[in-house]
Amino acid sequence: MLTKLDNAITMTLWNGREIPRLGMGCWAIGGPFYAGDVPLGWGEVDDDESIRAIERAVDLGIRFFDTASNYGAGHSEEVLGRAIGNRDDIVIATKFGSSTDEKTKQATGPRADPVYIRQSAETSLRRLRRDRLDLLQFHLNDFPIEASDEVFETLEALKAEGKIDAFGWSTDHPDRAARHIHRAGFVSIQHTMNVFEPVPAMIDIIERNDLISINRGPLAMGLLSGKFTPDKTVGEKDVRGASLGWMIYFKDGKIAPEFAARLEAVRDLLVEGGRTLTQGALAWLWARSPRTLPIPGFRTVAQVEENAGALAKGPLQADVMAKIDQALAGL
Repeated sequence: MLTKLDNAITMTLWNGREIPRLGMGCWAIGGPFYAGDVPLGWGEVDDDESIRAIERAVDLGIRFFDTASNYGAGHSEEVLGRAIGNRDDIVIATKFGSSTDEKTKQATGPRADPVYIRQSAETSLRRLRRDRLDLLQFHLNDFPIEASDEVFETLEALKAEGKIDAFGWSTDHPDRAARHIHRAGFVSIQHTMNVFEPVPAMIDIIERNDLISINRGPLAMGLLSGKFTPDKTVGEKDVRGASLGWMIYFKDGKIAPEFAARLEAVRDLLVEGGRTLTQGALAWLWARSPRTLPIPGFRTVAQVEENAGALAKGPLQADVMAKIDQALAGL
């Protein structure tokens, strides 16, 4: 039985709090939501199991959870609020910008005007049952860089009013990541990063400015869990089966062949030291930079335990990292 991770690797946050260098991503526990007929969630969920999984993560020492106002059209925030509430020893990060309708479970489009930002923050506070949002992140990846100034001015105002403690941007664009580093309270970039996407330009900006690199997609949408075979198809309500331009790891609900080949090239290296494939993928992120904070998704207690178990094993060794680079260089 996995017990609390007393010797886990840690990092210090903007507020001086030291936490294990692992968060839990809460997209999947939000359940289904849609853009028309296109699924944007990860399928049906069991809220009771989600809450047990969150509680298990807390028992194991996890102190960082990441969600968003649109996951499950707000349902993810509500479940997280039920499980954690206003505990001040746990950091909750949420996001705004992709609006949804709670009743229809439909995406209603991007919004980033000051009125909406304030309304979204208040709604997140209510759902999460918090007095203040620890970290509020802008969720529009490709938002015009100059127009983002008004967005972050609003976030600065919310911080001054005590509504939020800190803010960041969920974006994969280094120029956007660098735009607001001068603002007091701008502490993090959430971006895609995993064994297949090392994003050196983004990491350079983060390290030079002492930001936190919150790694979404650390398991490549589940590909690096090792649970998918080339002929296995995801469920009909699963976003990985949708024809979305950014969905590169899966095509038509199955592993994309080029990524299946990359996985096989590094599989044996990632399980070095008795790790599972999932744990090796997280260990790669910790070895890649001292600023990384992976947020693997979960829906069950078992997934939480596997994710958290990676902490006790620590980062991959430098020689293993070099071999992984070599293995992927020709693919």
